[in-house]
Amino acid sequence: MKQLPEAQVRPSEQQSAPINEELSLIAIQSKYLLKDTTQTKVYLYVDAFKGKNPISVAEFTKIYNLNYVIYSDYGTRDRLGYGNVKLDSSNVSRVGDKIVIAYDIKSPNKDYGVLLSEISQTGTLKKVLNDLTIKFKKLSVSQTYGLYTATSAQPLQRHYVNANEAFTLRKVGEGSDQLHVFYYNHDFEAAGSPMNVAPKTISKSLEVDSSFTINTNEPLHFDKEGLYNVFADTTQSEGLGILVVNERFPKVTRPQLLLGPLLYMSTNNEINEIKKAEDYKKALDKYWLTLMNGNAPLAQQSIRSFYSRVEEANQLFTTYKEGWKTDKGMIYIVLGPPDKVQRSKDREVWTYDQRGNAQNVNFTFNRRNNQFVDDHYELVRYAEYQPIWYPVVEAWRNGSIR
Repeated sequence: MKQLPEAQVRPSEQQSAPINEELSLIAIQSKYLLKDTTQTKVYLYVDAFKGKNPISVAEFTKIYNLNYVIYSDYGTRDRLGYGNVKLDSSNVSRVGDKIVIAYDIKSPNKDYGVLLSEISQTGTLKKVLNDLTIKFKKLSVSQTYGLYTATSAQPLQRHYVNANEAFTLRKVGEGSDQLHVFYYNHDFEAAGSPMNVAPKTISKSLEVDSSFTINTNEPLHFDKEGLYNVFADTTQSEGLGILVVNERFPKVTRPQLLLGPLLYMSTNNEINEIKKAEDYKKALDKYWLTLMNGNAPLAQQSIRSFYSRVEEANQLFTTYKEGWKTDKGMIYIVLGPPDKVQRSKDREVWTYDQRGNAQNVNFTFNRRNNQFVDDHYELVRYAEYQPIWYPVVEAWRNGSIR
């Protein structure tokens, strides 16, 4: 089982149940929507299993408990609020393979706080924690409007929808509004090397390709792939970014799209050779076979492992661009899930116990203001990552990572 960055999993005492029936909480992701400055609705998206099968809502509510504490900041014991939530069918539902818990908290009279949610298993020491930064006074569009699909009564935790996927935008409370949408047909760049410490060139301003209005609570679908930024008021600087992606996303299957993530483990010459090929599929097959010295089974296994990481990065880190293109996505694809994550208000530090010949390697991500999303992070780059990075890349290239 992979421990995802959003979760901190604490081991319990040895379970007596057979391994194929063991209960496990793999990870929690979370989001919030403000009803107003006094009430907040919190959503926890839980990967809960019994053996290899997703647990039912009835079993979940019978077995697990939920408590929460609101702290004034990370690293403090100053409590702004706390409580326990009775779990039943009124606030627990299933969306796909995930259990979704929705609960209300009273917003403290503060601009900012950290909500720590704890899901524990009755009668054991097993628990999973989730921390969520909440800006209680910031009633911007991304904090007040949720994105709902036709099949879900709960808002999506992700920033993307598939092309032609039906969805609605709506508030937690009542009321219908007209919203303004700006569309960008732009292919954003992938993350640069973690060793590239050269100053960033000034980014070009984005041109809006089209704009239109929509109504909340009404069925919508966007057929054009690209980035849509939604505003309640056109004078606002920050919107609700919705990335519209192909119908297979977060999987990457189109030959032209398979090439992109390879830049993290390839030379410029190798990438250019594939780009020049008339048949992308044949060129990609040749690329992997060449790396694996003609060993087709090893090449197939390496392809599965690499693009499985790409898919996971897309699921976890997609913001205004695909997850594999983000700084977090790049580190995740090459090095895998971190062994430890430390968070503060505007920073995350990922620690890898051992990668290559190095131990306790840290990667620091700082939150940056962004007009599309409020969870955009940028990696602090260091030239000193070279002796760590290149051996792991080489392991991908010789088939050692599977």
